[in-house]
Amino acid sequence: MKAAAGPLWRSAAALGLVAILGTSLLTGIDRLTVDRIAEQERRMVLEQLGQIVAPDRYDNALHDDYVTFRDERYFPQGQEVTAFRARHDGRPVAVILRFDAVDGYNGRIRLLVGIDSDSRVAGVRVVTHRETPGLGDGIERAKSDWILGFTGKSLTSPAPSGWAVRRDGGEFDQFTGATITPRAVVEAVQRALEYFEMNGPALFDAFPDNRQETAS
Repeated sequence: MKAAAGPLWRSAAALGLVAILGTSLLTGIDRLTVDRIAEQERRMVLEQLGQIVAPDRYDNALHDDYVTFRDERYFPQGQEVTAFRARHDGRPVAVILRFDAVDGYNGRIRLLVGIDSDSRVAGVRVVTHRETPGLGDGIERAKSDWILGFTGKSLTSPAPSGWAVRRDGGEFDQFTGATITPRAVVEAVQRALEYFEMNGPALFDAFPDNRQETAS
């Protein structure tokens, strides 16, 4: 029995070592993948910021002038919202909110919603989503012009009842065979406008999250 215990112990130790190495390897790969995805999203966001608010409209470093916040009423499920602020000569030009429409067909849809200082939509872009190819992916600018239909809209144009897809009595088209996806985006953009209506000045006045602390 004692003679057999040695090989068994060595086998168990070898299996344990393999398990530890495998877990460490998977953790490392997962971390690298997450970092790569985050970097790709960051590059996409920077590119799309200029599509929503033309660079000649502001003179600050838009990607550095931002604040983050949470507000369950307008941005549900405890998500963190980033507000990029565009200014010209220190005066407010527009805010671009990065947040998720949480009720897409296949999960969250990450959006950039630009809102001019006069409370009109400057533009909307989709950063990431998992909607069905050929159906729900019409929200992508590369796939269709649907997302451009928000530009220039406000809480009063259309009227509140118009902020819905046509199937629900609103003014926004749905996709053939896919209503849930555009409905989620329309409702999310409307909530963003409602938030800005109540909190726009405070967003521009808040200190940026990446402000440099100075010695007293």
